[in-house]
Formats: sequence, C-alpha cells, structure tokens
Amino acid sequence: MSLRAAPPEDAAGLAELHAAAFDKPWSAGEIATLMATPGVFALTFDRQGFILCRAIAGESEILTVAVDPAARRGGVGRALVEAAAGLSARNGAESLFLEVARDNVAALALYAAAGFEEVGLRRRYYASGADAVVMRRALNS
Repeated sequence: MSLRAAPPEDAAGLAELHAAAFDKPWSAGEIATLMATPGVFALTFDRQGFILCRAIAGESEILTVAVDPAARRGGVGRALVEAAAGLSARNGAESLFLEVARDNVAALALYAAAGFEEVGLRRRYYASGADAVVMRRALNS
C-alpha cells in the first residue's frame, strides 16, 4: 500500500472516490478548484481514499476525507489523517481542524482515536439538518 501526494490531474479520480463515499459528492471541477487554491494539498492512498486539506497562517483544516466503502475499517482513513497531520506539522501548523456530522459515529470515533477533541458545534450545518462537530488536534506541541 502506498500513500502519495495527489496532483491536480487526479481530480477526476478523487471525485469518483468522493461519490462512492458521500451522498452529496463534490465534482471533479470543485475538487480541482480547491486543489488549485494556495495552501491546499491532497493525499491519496492506493485509490482507496483521499484527504484534502488547507493550511494557512499556522493552522491546517481537513476539508474532506473520502474512503471507498469497500476499504473502510482497514486503516485507510487513519493513515490519511495521520499523514495530513504530519505534513501540516512539518509545514508549521500548530493545529489541525475539521468538522464532522454529529451522526457520523464511525468518523467521530476515528478522529477521537487520532487525538482530536471537540471544540465547537455548528447547529443544523449540513443540508440534512445534522449538526457539525468542530474538532481540533494540537500539532507541534
């Protein structure tokens, strides 16, 4: 298995993974636009999953993590989160943030196990009406 940086040319493949993982997926164009934004980086894991992050002003934020349903519970998500945290820390970020739907129990467990703590709540944030839990992991401490 291999983890690597995902270049903008991977946007179509990343969009396919996003569509397999989410009910309301991002398009290849949306992903490509994000990837072209300064401070944004993407990592992919054997075409089984990817993570898209933005780093700016000493902070980093996970924009999305998508893991193919067939690869879930196999360590792909954890590997992506750890790699993103490591890259963020090496680039000077002091914190890594994310938001996750309160009803996404598996993701909440993954993030808690990866050292994230709940720091906020955005009520009815998602189109489904679900609340978003804002989480933070300290880096470089």
